[in-house]
Amino acid sequence: MTESNDSLQRLAKLDYRQMYNHDFLLTWEKTVQELQAVFTVADILGAMREKNISPRIFDSGLAISVFRDNSTRTRFSFASASNLLGLTVQDLDEGKSQIAHGETIRETSNMISFMADVIGIRDDMYIGKGNAYMRQVAAAVQEGFDDGVLQQRPTLVNLQCDIDHPTQSMADLLHLIHHFGGVEQLKGKKIAMSWAYSPSYGKPLSVPQGIIGLMTRMGMEVSLAYPEGYDLMEDVEEIAGKNAAASGGKFSKTHSMAEAFQDADIVYPKSWASYAAMERRTAMYGEGDFNGIKALEAELLAENAKHKDWECTEAMMKNTRGGKGLYLHCLPADISGVSCQQGEVAASVFDRYRAPLYKQAGYKPYIIAAMIFLSKVKNPVQTLESLINANVKRSYTFSGR
Repeated sequence: MTESNDSLQRLAKLDYRQMYNHDFLLTWEKTVQELQAVFTVADILGAMREKNISPRIFDSGLAISVFRDNSTRTRFSFASASNLLGLTVQDLDEGKSQIAHGETIRETSNMISFMADVIGIRDDMYIGKGNAYMRQVAAAVQEGFDDGVLQQRPTLVNLQCDIDHPTQSMADLLHLIHHFGGVEQLKGKKIAMSWAYSPSYGKPLSVPQGIIGLMTRMGMEVSLAYPEGYDLMEDVEEIAGKNAAASGGKFSKTHSMAEAFQDADIVYPKSWASYAAMERRTAMYGEGDFNGIKALEAELLAENAKHKDWECTEAMMKNTRGGKGLYLHCLPADISGVSCQQGEVAASVFDRYRAPLYKQAGYKPYIIAAMIFLSKVKNPVQTLESLINANVKRSYTFSGR
């Protein structure tokens, strides 16, 4: 496994010691070398699976998933990643637990964690709530571990919150690293993170925020585009600006999709609700004003409908560098004439990039597995070398491609 040996040598030169026994909640809380370590371990784990070598580091244990919003790719990616490393996955259905009867976050967190090694949480719908909830869970299990209630302290992985979607943006970036032939090739590349029209309501801000918060770390030129009124969190935009200044990249904003697409190497047209609207919805939710939420939904759908021209069409793609910009999406996309009458992307554009989009999504299980691995393994290089040399077959009937 020559490629894995090269990756192990790269990993040995990185400083990621602080990742051991720590959570992964926001990409901008990690150093660039720590991010590079995640990408490197993800590639090694992917290569091991392709060579039918088992990367199991657990003989038993639980990976607990808590999804407070719907999910397909991330849910199965978390399950795949956890199982890849040897953990059994158990989903916490809050409606069927004592949480519905008023059980506290502190109590629930400890009760589910007696034999848990990792907890993955998605809580992305309400501003000021999701990431805060994750940190409450983290504090509760830390307290349980310190008090001797828990024999190990579970690692928390952010599977999407109101602020960031780190497993998505990291998978997207690994896709770009492979597409352009290395992370060093991304410096100076232009990516357009653009709002796009959707006939649905209230999509989270965390994907575009995650993209501008991460891609600016790589010296890229990040252009954020949205119609007036569809602002992101101000502090995340400030983080993107600081990241760009530190990396030698650029961060700019525009209210023109065509301007953002102009000479872009990568485009990421994706709908989201405005920060102000999400704040209003959160306040209504806290007050139990569900009629108000319905009225807000109708208001926002009407506002969305004013911007149907924000669509990733063939004509719009011609604005990209040489007319050949790479199209990204976190999926599922609102495809005009397919999943909706009019949406984020023209069917011909989506179909042309279908295989690359699926490959983009396919990096997420390995990204999540790498996050878990680096938190749970004190000496990753030695452990990976041992696993590769042991050459334990993952599947005894595997015959390859």
